[in-house]
Amino acid sequence: MIIDCAYYRDGRRQHVEAMSVEDAAAHCQQGGFVWLGMFEPTAEELAQARESFGLHELAVEDAQTFHLRPKVEPYAGEVELVILRTGRYDDEREEVDFGEVSVFVGPSFVITVRQGVASDLHGARIRLEQRPELLECGTSSVLWAILDQVVDSYGPVVAELERDIERVEQTVFAGAVAPTEQIYFLRREVTDFYRAVHPLLAVLATIERGARDTALLPYFRDVHDHLVLVNEEVAAQRDLLATVLEANMAVIGVEQTKVSVRQNASMEQLTKLATVFLPLTFLTGFFGKNFGWLIDHINAEWDFLVLGIGGLVVPCIALALWFRRQRTARRQAA
Repeated sequence: MIIDCAYYRDGRRQHVEAMSVEDAAAHCQQGGFVWLGMFEPTAEELAQARESFGLHELAVEDAQTFHLRPKVEPYAGEVELVILRTGRYDDEREEVDFGEVSVFVGPSFVITVRQGVASDLHGARIRLEQRPELLECGTSSVLWAILDQVVDSYGPVVAELERDIERVEQTVFAGAVAPTEQIYFLRREVTDFYRAVHPLLAVLATIERGARDTALLPYFRDVHDHLVLVNEEVAAQRDLLATVLEANMAVIGVEQTKVSVRQNASMEQLTKLATVFLPLTFLTGFFGKNFGWLIDHINAEWDFLVLGIGGLVVPCIALALWFRRQRTARRQAA
């Protein structure tokens, strides 16, 4: 849909109500420039804008496609297509919503095509309309206002991501295991955000070199400086998440080692218990047989105590001595 369409001349908006696309294209011949804002337009609306302003078909096709990286492309008629990635942090879902803004910049018109909820430009239009000295610089001032708002919107996203990373970092370095899925999700978000921020540095450098009005160069440089800071912070967050992920894997390895040690200790206790009962099992089976020798020679209680209980005590004493020797050997090895 068309959000707003206005005609600017001599640093002022010439009317309050919105204009149609045909009227806006007609005003382009009267000096000044037109700013047409569109949000997720249909193919018919883009086709109408293309016919009215003489846009290249490949540029219009680019505006309909969701890109992963910002870019700037020149076309005939001194028209440039600038594609920007936008970001907004959703506090409820604790996720980053990404959007896109395609900006067609010509000598007498600016057309913005927004995709996604995180691409609002209303604030940029209001701020620029309050700066008539910048509006007099023409369409480049609109591009500056859009870039300035997009880069400024990166700041809250960086701050919220930093908060999420610190929370995970505190969990990991406290010795507890953080959900690995959460770390991977954060790393993916930071990587996507880096793809939106880092390529914009080259886009800004290209725009600065081709600026039509040198009066806007300090403003473009100011946006560039802010973008450099954001880029450094996002790159540091990406590196930090890689370290946190490695530390979390190390914590998981330590926890698994502790579990293995406890399991080995339990198996050792069970093995000792089974070893103690082994002679008893042997004696029970032995005396349970009807051997002729047993029947002829064991005919009193003392015979049974000597052969039976004695046969059980002697192996137990031998096992106790063996366990004691093993403990002594482990202590000496440690």
